[in-house]
Amino acid sequence: MATIEKDGVRLATLITVADRAAGLSFFSEDDDFIQVGMWGYDAGKHLQAHIHNVVPRQIDRTQEVICVLTGRVQCTVFDESEQRVEQVVLAAGDVLILLRGGHSYDILEDGTQVLEVKNGPYPGPDVDRRRFDGE
Repeated sequence: MATIEKDGVRLATLITVADRAAGLSFFSEDDDFIQVGMWGYDAGKHLQAHIHNVVPRQIDRTQEVICVLTGRVQCTVFDESEQRVEQVVLAAGDVLILLRGGHSYDILEDGTQVLEVKNGPYPGPDVDRRRFDGE
């Protein structure tokens, strides 16, 4: 697991295939607006039935998680001032948690497929994000 940060602010967390482990591992902090964990169990493991309680939450930003299913993606991470901080290349099985700042993607292989998860509800593109040059 690698953290991308600037001036002590976590912008993103990269989880590679090599970071997978047995059991339950969480890669997010308790106060992140999106919680990301990974399971690694053998056959026969039972996870008890459960229901998540209604818990009022207040969020003020969208956080995004991408998981590369096939292919490769280059992600450029920017800080809140739109300054480039780091570029990472994600391969099949890698996960990137985007917490703050901005990001752009470049698809590096034909047939690349990515699963994207964000917290909601979705207020629409003009409210949820603003585009910038990033070059």
